Amino acid sequence: MGGFHAFEDIQAWGRARELARQVYLVSNTDDFRRDYGLRDQIRRASVSVISNIAEGFERDGNTEFARFLTMAKGSSGEVRAQVYIALDQGYISQDQAQKLISLAQEVSRMIAGLIAYLRSHH
Repeated sequence: MGGFHAFEDIQAWGRARELARQVYLVSNTDDFRRDYGLRDQIRRASVSVISNIAEGFERDGNTEFARFLTMAKGSSGEVRAQVYIALDQGYISQDQAQKLISLAQEVSRMIAGLIAYLRSHH
């Protein structure tokens, strides 16, 4: 599958791991932590990105992998949307928001590239 031997070899997975790590860090502050709904949703979305990359890789073939990657890409967009909500509520700073948004956009671009590669080698 794309010359990868394990999902841990996929650069997009590594960046998605960093995204999840950062989401957990910023959502652990007092104000953010008290908003259980948003905190849990943004965490679930970030976990979904990394998990769908891994699960898709372990599935049967490029078509299945690409399908899971599209779900991962969607979850990355969900993280971005929720970052804006956290920013608007004053749970995170503009700087924190921009870093998370940039990282989520990077992950989305990497996933899109991987999807294109898989579909061209279908």
